[in-house]
Amino acid sequence: MLANSAIACEALDMAPGGRVVEVTDGDTVVLDDGRRVRMIGTQAPKLPLGREGFETWPLAPEAQKVLSELTLDKSVRLGFGGERIDRYDRTLAHLFVETADGEIWAQLFMVEKGLARVYSFPDNRACLDLLFAAEARARTDRLGIWTNPYYSVRAADRPGELLNRVGHYELVEGRVLLADRSGSRVYLNFGRFWKEDFTAVIEGPALRLFEADGMDPTVLEGALVRIRGWVDDRDGPRIEITHPEQIEVLATR
Repeated sequence: MLANSAIACEALDMAPGGRVVEVTDGDTVVLDDGRRVRMIGTQAPKLPLGREGFETWPLAPEAQKVLSELTLDKSVRLGFGGERIDRYDRTLAHLFVETADGEIWAQLFMVEKGLARVYSFPDNRACLDLLFAAEARARTDRLGIWTNPYYSVRAADRPGELLNRVGHYELVEGRVLLADRSGSRVYLNFGRFWKEDFTAVIEGPALRLFEADGMDPTVLEGALVRIRGWVDDRDGPRIEITHPEQIEVLATR
């Protein structure tokens, strides 16, 4: 598939961008007016970028190289689908690169190449369906990161292995054994021992987003799902769900 603007999400508010003068990593560029643009909706393998003790993720240099070849010294437009500035004063936008063959949607391009994963936020949820579809194709075709065990989809029924990934952004697949509401939150339990097994936790603010979308996460009991997010360790490995797109339903029973 050609990652061009003809198939881009129509929900975006488009604006002029400028010329790309620097590519920081596989999902961040700098424009000629000084703006740093974080390519919202995706996460490429990370480089240390001066962070002490931070290890380069596998394929991070390759992702930076490919994005550089696509964008450096090119004119771009920006597409906004949510919050526009983050706490680091970066511009949050979808990036459209002007080429002789038309505009190329940089996020979709990188995901299609297997050099980025879908990575969304509760205040920036536009265009994710197209990115999820591209990620699924790249994963099936074993492109880029999908050949490297560092990025493997983890099994929810192996909590010991998930504990080794605490502090990492992971995709975790498994069947929901119990979907239970307790007070202002919902727990999706993937094992019988909730203090040891993997759990996805949906807090009150996220539940309001589910409700606004007409979704009830408690109906996921028995469903086969894929959860994505940052793994922490609270009574076993868990991921906090902040918005519905972190849960992909693979089968209802």
